Amino acid sequence: MIFEGLSEKLQNTFKKLKGKGKLSEKDVKSAMREVKLALLEADVNYKVVKDFTKKVTERTVGHGVLESLTPGQQVIKIVNEELTELMGNTQSKITFSSKPPTVIMLVGLQGAGKTTTGGKLGGQLKKLGKRPVLVACDVYRPAAIKQLQVVGEKLDIPVFSMGDKMSPVNIAKAGIEHAKKYGNDVVIIDTAGRLHIDEKLMNELKDIKTEVTPHEIMLVVDAMTGQDAVNVAKAFDSELGLEGIILTKLDGDTRGGAALSVRAVTGKPIKYIGVGEKLTDLEPFYPDRLASRILGMGDVLSLIEKAQASFDEKKLKNLENKIKTQDFNLEDFLDQLEQMKNMGPLSSILEMMPGMNNKQLKNLNVDEKELVHIEAIIQSMTAEERKNPNIIKGSRRKRIAKGSGTSVQAVNKLLKQFQQTKKMMKQMAGMEKGLKKGGKFKLPFF
Repeated sequence: MIFEGLSEKLQNTFKKLKGKGKLSEKDVKSAMREVKLALLEADVNYKVVKDFTKKVTERTVGHGVLESLTPGQQVIKIVNEELTELMGNTQSKITFSSKPPTVIMLVGLQGAGKTTTGGKLGGQLKKLGKRPVLVACDVYRPAAIKQLQVVGEKLDIPVFSMGDKMSPVNIAKAGIEHAKKYGNDVVIIDTAGRLHIDEKLMNELKDIKTEVTPHEIMLVVDAMTGQDAVNVAKAFDSELGLEGIILTKLDGDTRGGAALSVRAVTGKPIKYIGVGEKLTDLEPFYPDRLASRILGMGDVLSLIEKAQASFDEKKLKNLENKIKTQDFNLEDFLDQLEQMKNMGPLSSILEMMPGMNNKQLKNLNVDEKELVHIEAIIQSMTAEERKNPNIIKGSRRKRIAKGSGTSVQAVNKLLKQFQQTKKMMKQMAGMEKGLKKGGKFKLPFF
């Protein structure tokens, strides 16, 4: 889970505050000591921690918060606002050139995931209606060009390459000319990295910058390296001048030091975050949404966006009608499960739901294999059985269990879950009919 350790500590600290009817200055300062320790353990920059806790304390103690009706909630609100401010306040977008192509130069150390991220970024920009091209300028790392070509092929994004004998500067220049000729309005330049920052690396990157004048230079950096990521960002910014940062491997970062420090230390915004290994697992960075997730408030907007991107609108409309007419069957159930899988791991979806704290998420023990078993069971049924589950009796259950490689108990459990879901949907449809002033009918997530 993203920021698991930090999130748990902060939520436990504020739970104590919410449990008190009144707060004293001593209560606040004691809580801030715990917050300070939690942030330092999360590998957040010391100066950033010091400034953050000072701001929160000043806002809490000096503005009548302690006399308010819900002081604990007011403190959490302030912490949420300051965390959001710390990470950049609002989403920072790529600035596209009025005269295409927009040139984006990706830089960073070797191992940060730069090549794959270049492809993922191209995929994100395609969703915005852009026509990106990937330019292979890493002529040193074995198979770097091939890797970029494979990624490009999977995402249906063209890759411009001149092999590993030409200079990266000439390849970059030729790549831009290629984009102009073939109508690509975004050029993403994948540059070479090293295992450490050295003069040769920086000089080469400076030469590319001088020759092609990129509109955006973005640093790709591994979030799991914590303070090292911040130091790398400072070094690259001082040498090249960055427009933004892409934090990769944020899904594996249980601490959070890089995400919480890098903006405050460098002044450069985080524009995208890598949240998984799939080529679709790159997301725009929203400081306010991440702050809410850290504090256990969920991230409803991201959840809705994921659902909108993953669920077929026509199928949803059809399902809505089926629920209203109580014609919902196991084929519909299977279809919804498959669309839910497109949203990503269940654990990451549950993280976005308000009120789901770390302890609850751990207790849930979401087993992704169970979804596979459910799919196998339903797919082992006949079309008639899916449409009318009531006919599935003893011998049919044994056949389905054998065909799906599961047990009769697993089949029984699924049928029971289906009936409960159908009952719940019937109740929701009934509630909608009873609404005098109703908004649009909303489908539940199940």
